[in-house]
Amino acid sequence: MSTMPVGGLVPHPAADAADLVVRNARIHTGDPSRPHAEALGIRDGVVTVIGDDRDVAGHIGPDTKVVDALGRRVIPGLNDSHLHVIRGGLNYVLELRWDGVRSLRQGLAMLREQAARTPKGQWVRVVGGWSAEQFAERRLPTVAELNAAAPDTPVFVLHLYQSAVLNRAALKAAGFTKDTPDPKGGQIVRGRAGEPTGMLLAAPSALILYSTLAKAPTLEGEDKKTSTRHFLRELNRFGLTSAIDAAGGFQNFPDNYATVIELAKEGRLSLRISYHLFPQTAGQEIDDLARWIETVRPEEGDAWLRLNGAGENLTWAAADFENFTQPRPELSPDYEVEFEKAVRLLMENGWGFRLHATYDETIRRDLGVFEKLAAEGLFPAGNRWLFDHAETVSAESLDRISALGGALSVQNRLSFQGEAFLRRYGPGAAADAPPIRAMLDRGLTVGAGTDATRVSTYNPWVALHWLVSGRSVGDLTLRPPANRVDRRTALTMFTQAGAKLTGEDDVKGVLRPGCYGDLAVLSDDYFTVPEPEIAGIESLLTVTGGRIVYAAAEYEGLDEELPPVPAWSPVARFGGYQASRHAPLAGARQAELLGEAVAESERHRRWRTARGLTPEAVGTPFDPCFDL
Repeated sequence: MSTMPVGGLVPHPAADAADLVVRNARIHTGDPSRPHAEALGIRDGVVTVIGDDRDVAGHIGPDTKVVDALGRRVIPGLNDSHLHVIRGGLNYVLELRWDGVRSLRQGLAMLREQAARTPKGQWVRVVGGWSAEQFAERRLPTVAELNAAAPDTPVFVLHLYQSAVLNRAALKAAGFTKDTPDPKGGQIVRGRAGEPTGMLLAAPSALILYSTLAKAPTLEGEDKKTSTRHFLRELNRFGLTSAIDAAGGFQNFPDNYATVIELAKEGRLSLRISYHLFPQTAGQEIDDLARWIETVRPEEGDAWLRLNGAGENLTWAAADFENFTQPRPELSPDYEVEFEKAVRLLMENGWGFRLHATYDETIRRDLGVFEKLAAEGLFPAGNRWLFDHAETVSAESLDRISALGGALSVQNRLSFQGEAFLRRYGPGAAADAPPIRAMLDRGLTVGAGTDATRVSTYNPWVALHWLVSGRSVGDLTLRPPANRVDRRTALTMFTQAGAKLTGEDDVKGVLRPGCYGDLAVLSDDYFTVPEPEIAGIESLLTVTGGRIVYAAAEYEGLDEELPPVPAWSPVARFGGYQASRHAPLAGARQAELLGEAVAESERHRRWRTARGLTPEAVGTPFDPCFDL
């Protein structure tokens, strides 16, 4: 597979020979001046030629690796504009992933097997990437089920931003007792005698969930590098070649960034990372930002690892919560005082930022601060800035964002939390959450991402399916056609838009000469597969900077060898995302859909009867098969 001589493609000495040629492909370039191609060549990490076999023939030298795409679809490498990749990498080999698992029964079987393999002192942890709505059973595991599956091994199961389920051993390992007080914004569910039952609730803050998880053992030294490399390989599996790290809670700079920095120095990153810095301690945010401003500068680094700015929090008091099972939180009435200091400090020193903001109420208050600084000529002062999430942003706020030169990054959190959002805010609000079409219609840059790994899965094709279909992982339609995007637009949001958010759109997100040699050869043609099958797409060959960083199927063995994970790791046994492509509906879901159809039929019959269009049914329904 590394060399495929065909007619007209004979290696010969060439001063500008490509390192890698991909041919016999259906290439979507993303370049309006040449939207389609059949072959391309990459040299020194950059696309040097693109066209057909004749165009690349002269760039094939004796050492050129030639890959036949076998007529498959090729796209620019995907770029997740909001992914907690650094934190995810440090923990990947420790976590049992329920991403893509279709039944709780299967998940519990995985958990039971993993508990038997986990050494004493370690925990079994299921941390994000799944929702009860994706299971045939449509429910969470119970504490009793966790105790039965793992009587002695601590088990922690996180469900979205809402709750966590712990078994008896995990309660003990975490130090929860009858006397443990409820933390602010969280609840320890207790039984009749006051003892913790094993359920933890975000009410509405998820801090109780994350602080409990932080008590579990962590990796050290080379194990952190191994874990991160395997996580990056897992992301490459889905065609990701870039990501913007949104920092997050319990991600301290520079300590937790040391692993990716070391891998970058060693040339072992397989994913380009632009990262943000997030003050971790309430009351200390301004001091942290001031210290970082003296230490690093935005855009310092290289094509593989670079600082992009501050966020996604600048001050803790200005951050809202996204637990849609709880009412919208009321933020401090005077948070703008410290928030303005933070924004002013960043603007005066040439730092851009991103802001976590779920609700329009928060966004309006933040915009008020920006407009005050703009009146002084201090905002945005040439700096890139954006809002993240923005599920309930209003049309008025979008106009204000546009006027201030801002951008947005949206994630498919409602793929996993859509049912909870719908129950609390109703179908009208759910139809506009977030108002993607309204954002794009205003000409705003809108990057797309996943917000993995604590809620959504890191699989970008699940997010692309959500953008196109408006449906949750529980197959519930939330957004109508008027608030969906076509496949080409969705792909642009996952490629070129993310590059604009980091100021790299001149070299990233498009396949044309002079741009990064980042691409994915897909298992299925994204542009033609039936809509429900978009979420099942994977990459068979992923290339970042001309390096083959992931290879499967006919290309297996062309990527770089990775060090092994610990033998007991869930990744060693189960891998990551649990692919189950084109699977039929589970029996429980089939029955549920049938029930919905019957109910809809009965409502329709009543509507017609009430209007005299159908005679009122009289007596018992008659079945001639039983007329005996």
